[in-house]
Amino acid sequence: MNPFGPFSKPEGDGPAPGEIPGLRGAPVRTPVRTTGAATGPALWPAILGRLLTRQLWIEAYGLPGYALTLRGRVAQAFAATPRDFRPVDPTVGKAILGGRYVLSGSSLEIGETEDPFNRPSPTRAFAVDLHAFAWLPSLMTQGDRGAREALRLTLVWSDVFVRWSPFAWDPDILARRAINLACAARRMGQVATEAERLKLANVLGRQARQLLRPPGNPSTLSERLTAAALIGAVLSGPPGAGLRRRALSRLSRALPRTVGPDGGHATRSPEAGLELLLDLLTLDDALAQISEPAPEALTAALNRLKAALAIQTLPDGRLATLQGGGPSTPARVAAARGVETELEDVAGAVAGLTRIRSPLLTVVADTAPPARGPWSAAACAQPLSLEVVCGKDRLITGSGWTPRAADRQGLRLTPGHSTLTLGESSTGEPLGGWKGDLLGARLVGRPLHVEANQRDGEGAVWLEIEHDGWVHEFGLLHQRRLYLDQRLDELRAEERLHPAPGQKDVVRAIAAPYAVRFQLEPGVQASLARDRRSILLRGHSGRGWWFRTDGPDVAIEPSVHVDDGLTRRSLQIVVRGSARTDSETKIRWKLSPAGAGNDPS
Repeated sequence: MNPFGPFSKPEGDGPAPGEIPGLRGAPVRTPVRTTGAATGPALWPAILGRLLTRQLWIEAYGLPGYALTLRGRVAQAFAATPRDFRPVDPTVGKAILGGRYVLSGSSLEIGETEDPFNRPSPTRAFAVDLHAFAWLPSLMTQGDRGAREALRLTLVWSDVFVRWSPFAWDPDILARRAINLACAARRMGQVATEAERLKLANVLGRQARQLLRPPGNPSTLSERLTAAALIGAVLSGPPGAGLRRRALSRLSRALPRTVGPDGGHATRSPEAGLELLLDLLTLDDALAQISEPAPEALTAALNRLKAALAIQTLPDGRLATLQGGGPSTPARVAAARGVETELEDVAGAVAGLTRIRSPLLTVVADTAPPARGPWSAAACAQPLSLEVVCGKDRLITGSGWTPRAADRQGLRLTPGHSTLTLGESSTGEPLGGWKGDLLGARLVGRPLHVEANQRDGEGAVWLEIEHDGWVHEFGLLHQRRLYLDQRLDELRAEERLHPAPGQKDVVRAIAAPYAVRFQLEPGVQASLARDRRSILLRGHSGRGWWFRTDGPDVAIEPSVHVDDGLTRRSLQIVVRGSARTDSETKIRWKLSPAGAGNDPS
């Protein structure tokens, strides 16, 4: 009996890792390198443009009198209290009232009446959350005392950073701060004196005007305009109306570029789509409070993002973790979906994420190239990567890299997710050095071509995906064939490396080492069976699943997983071997329920 179902069994067990019969020498494993090439010439227009504009704006915004240009008419009142749909942890605010700030896994102790802004932060991530006012929603849950402390800290910040600075006024940090302030402003105004209330309104107006000015990453333009429009909805009278009109007009043009027809975010990150959806829900709520109809582009984007979220949400209530997007939390996802919306296990595709399912198995695969240019600042070079959820246990996943782990860029390379790596290489890499400082850590490398074909049959689904990321260096195409038996809840797969058309006589025949990695969710237990080809996996529910392969070398190795910017230990299954660059190589594997009569002896 062939345990791998519809895939034909190759003859023999294949050569040992790093060894090809008939060829001399074995390839030596080296640190991961990129097969992406010299993309420098393509970057020079962006580099030159950024050099000129960045220096121009830094010099302009840094002028002593620049703060005066942010002045405008001051709103006399606050017109709305927008609802922030994101769940809030009140313990952060309670700790702040005691003089302790806990942000991004780090803490800072200060006096109860002191401020945290004019002193060193323990980490950069801490500083980002501090200046983005990520602590403000939690502090506002602490009643009048919390509102008064929030008001005091806001006014202190505005005095310390009245002049523009590259970090505190960074466009993306500014957008988050503006949204948090807009949601809390009316409540803070209720505990403020007349002078404090007018000063708070002036602070909001200044930040909205800065948000409407360049520069900024095009990939976050919709988020920045949403923040400016939200402030315009909160400030009453002509000052708010003017800001709101300008921001909504520009937002209506930006949203169709950010949100695709299928509801996917242009970065291809499911988490980026979720966060934009939450921001737009808040803006929609604020506009409803002031009886102003939402622009058609805003309503259309909301509907598309919600439809996409249904496919991107896995049975454990969290998001698929692909292309720089983390899983978020079930509470955050549920808040965006709506409390009345039940979690359904659906199939479909959105933004290059294809989802297939059986009663107990949900599989999502990356079936498109990563984003390019400025939209690729969080993209990952991990073609054909996949995640598998068994019941509600997420077993196979990726490293979980997100921009909050900016100091761990290596996790964006091909080995950082559950896919095949050839020759210890990567199909792309983040831009580094002074170019990365200038343009951001966008993904660079040769353009990737991905083909996907799905066929649905009676009780089964076929999904075939192929990419050409290894063609330039090795002349090989990687095809991942997935067969989901919906009756047996069994996933059978084949990794196929084969020469690209026209490459067989171009690329020298060598032994190319491959590694098929399956990153495991933290907490998943993995036990290697006596046959050295089978591994028993148990998730949080305790239910067992067998992973089996005919690969020549199978191992369970340590790995890491990023959870909200913090690194956790995890495990990975690695299937290693060697592939001829002048012929076809197949590696088969499958995942099936334990105790189904197919357990290894």
